[in-house]
Amino acid sequence: MAQTPHRRAATSSTTQQDSALERYFGISRYGSTLRTELLAGLATFLAAMYIIVVNPSILSDAGIPFSAGLSATVLISFLSSLAMGLYARNPILVAPGMGMNALFAYTLVQGAGLPWQVALGCVFWSGVLFALLAFFNVRKAIVEAIPDSLRYGITCGIGLFITFIGFKNAGFVVDDPATLIALGGLDPALITFIAGMLLTAILVTLRVNGALVLGIVITTLVAIPMGRLWGSDVVVAWSGLAAWPDFSVMWQVDLWGALKVAYWPFIFVMLFTNFFDALSCFLALSEAADLKDADGQPRNLKRSMTVDAFASMIAAPLGTSAAQTFIESGVGVAQGGRTGIVGIVCGLLFLPFLFLSPLLSLVPAIATAPALVMVGVFMLAPVGRIEWQKMDQAFPAFLAIIVMPLTYSITLGIAFAFLSFVAIKLCTGRLVEIKPAMWVTAILCAIMLVTMQ
Repeated sequence: MAQTPHRRAATSSTTQQDSALERYFGISRYGSTLRTELLAGLATFLAAMYIIVVNPSILSDAGIPFSAGLSATVLISFLSSLAMGLYARNPILVAPGMGMNALFAYTLVQGAGLPWQVALGCVFWSGVLFALLAFFNVRKAIVEAIPDSLRYGITCGIGLFITFIGFKNAGFVVDDPATLIALGGLDPALITFIAGMLLTAILVTLRVNGALVLGIVITTLVAIPMGRLWGSDVVVAWSGLAAWPDFSVMWQVDLWGALKVAYWPFIFVMLFTNFFDALSCFLALSEAADLKDADGQPRNLKRSMTVDAFASMIAAPLGTSAAQTFIESGVGVAQGGRTGIVGIVCGLLFLPFLFLSPLLSLVPAIATAPALVMVGVFMLAPVGRIEWQKMDQAFPAFLAIIVMPLTYSITLGIAFAFLSFVAIKLCTGRLVEIKPAMWVTAILCAIMLVTMQ
């Protein structure tokens, strides 16, 4: 049957749109489809949307009003994720990082007694220094100085770290005075999480398209009767539809007050943490999804680091701690996301929550936790490529793998891995195998460890 003029026009328009997306993002070139990219963006957002509520909760401990912190969180997540997708063209979400907000609230404000306006100034200047490092290609020298075994160890360590976050969010592991951590009580919430985790694993095994998203949706649906038909706590609750944004802390940053010499160590720690968290996440995601350029380096790394740097700078005037590459981006990569469309989708999904933040309570932590656990499975794949028979390669990689989840810090895992690598090479007479950038990085790691105390 011949197509009508209207149908032919619609088909032509769709083809042109697909062609434009293909030319800009290279969807099929990276072995993906538009549907996969959209699902990956949704999966990443669902895994990371907790930050919309958690970040302002932490910022409120520093004196920033909760509603203002929430609006700032949504805005910076929208702008920086959109930039990551459009400019860097990588499948990465950028939002205020959990380590950075804790450093901001509990170390700078509560610990050192800085006014939150001055602490925001420290965030801004650390972003400026980050941008300079990205502009002068410092990251290239550092990336090339990191041996393959360390890269694989960093990837695996981040995978275990993400899995641990998932277990913690679900209550699968809890504090224990005798053993530090222990299995949580087998209440209805934990049983629902375990069921959701097994369901998600089965869907992934069956290669069902959108397996991680389906796992989140089905687990949420199963959790709705909780606290109503069984259990004592309501997990999925309606808390309203809309709330007005609050921009009261915007442009309250104290730029010049943050430049006092006494505050320089705080700026340095923020810079170090943000820079190496971003770099390690890019390395890990590039290994997990083979997002590499012709030289075997992470794809579009300079552009990605530049976006991360400017996200930190912009976060301060908006009224929140530094934004950075989110490790939950691994959920979207595991879903099959390979292009910047993932970042664009994430950014666009954040924006409505300037007004719709109460809806976040409809997706509980036990529903998104299974996706985080599955990311750990995917990111542990490079563990077999570590040269375990060579202890000078194996031990630093092992430290990266084990220290990250045990200290709840990507930065500390990297620091101890780098320092051990240099120390072993130095003490075994293999100085020629240590590149200049690794020497500098190890010294900075040592300074960072001392400064954090």
